Amino acid sequence: MGKNVEVIVVGSGPVGLTAALTLQNRGISCVVIEAEEKDAPRAGSRAIYLHSATLKLLEEASKGLGFTLARNGIIWPVKRTLYRGKEVYVRHYGVTDTQDPNRLPHFTSLHQHEIEKHMYEACVKAGVQFVYGQPVEKLDIGEDGVKVTTASGDVWDAKYVIGCDGARSVVRQEAGLTFEGPRTHDTFLVVDVTEDEENPLPVERVFHYQHPAMGHRNVLHVPFKGGWRIDLQLLADDKEEDFTSIEGVKEWLPKVMDPKYAERITWVSSYRFHQVVADSFTDEKRRVLLAGEAAHLFAPFGARGLNSGVPDAIIAVRGIQAALQADNEERRRDAIDAAATERRIAALWNRDGSTTALHHIQGDSPEMNMKRELAASLVSIVPRLGRWLDEGPYGPKFGPPELTTKY
Repeated sequence: MGKNVEVIVVGSGPVGLTAALTLQNRGISCVVIEAEEKDAPRAGSRAIYLHSATLKLLEEASKGLGFTLARNGIIWPVKRTLYRGKEVYVRHYGVTDTQDPNRLPHFTSLHQHEIEKHMYEACVKAGVQFVYGQPVEKLDIGEDGVKVTTASGDVWDAKYVIGCDGARSVVRQEAGLTFEGPRTHDTFLVVDVTEDEENPLPVERVFHYQHPAMGHRNVLHVPFKGGWRIDLQLLADDKEEDFTSIEGVKEWLPKVMDPKYAERITWVSSYRFHQVVADSFTDEKRRVLLAGEAAHLFAPFGARGLNSGVPDAIIAVRGIQAALQADNEERRRDAIDAAATERRIAALWNRDGSTTALHHIQGDSPEMNMKRELAASLVSIVPRLGRWLDEGPYGPKFGPPELTTKY
């Protein structure tokens, strides 16, 4: 196996797989280096939602992939929001069809394990080279390229590196880049359960402001293919372990959904979310680009993590392709700068959006508490207030400014 390629992708999560697919399909030689062994369980939050824009980007990166993901996910036909047990908003989308062979849906919901499986299959079909079980330890970044050294002592040479190695990114650290931004004090609990296929719940996304059975804690139910995700926002005085232990989950979960799901728990975790963005998405020599959680961490409201990581990877590849084709150093650096700047602007926009959503649902703002309570009391008179309550926990629906030039 040759250890000299044009681009090294560090990390084999969905963002790294996106980068590898895009590189391979543009004829740019690459390798994906992953610290963990293949199929090793991953810690941390897992995505369950792909926006239409993301599906379209993945379809462009690998023909058929967007439609495969759509077919293997679900679309909820109903979304509803309740305030202290009273329904304040409901929307019925009618018949939703993810089977249309000619049109991608406006979203699809499936677990990241499944997302990665289909993306990996596309990578294998495209001939992407993988190296597993090799943590990257060192980057020597020079004027002409990068030497990447793994824990085993293997050394790889490349013109560029795309760091897709997550929140504790070695690539980010080695490139001298740092996260900037706050960390929230609110604790959120995330639980995944498998669906009872013989007697399933209605496929609905449901958000509860101040659920009456949960001491007025916020609760979100999101269906995905084969299961449900339940998000619980803890109160400031809550003892985390009372809610996060399996015994604790089995005690509170039957208060918010059918008790049978207490025996169908597959995953539990708690978070205090970061709201951070790297100070730059590229290094001083313009040989490294960051993507996904190596570049930014957001609270999950509005599904901004994976759905911003995919364009991070694709824009990084576009920038690298332009840099490889540049006829002088200035144009080469400008191409990398353009990609890094565009995605950092998008990351800052996404951080602002998730911060807005977080402020909307937090219980520590008397002003926002009053606005929510007033809106809920006036919904029957002013229906659009229900929509405001429904959309608030997810932040703005429109995207960051379009800046991409055609590379």
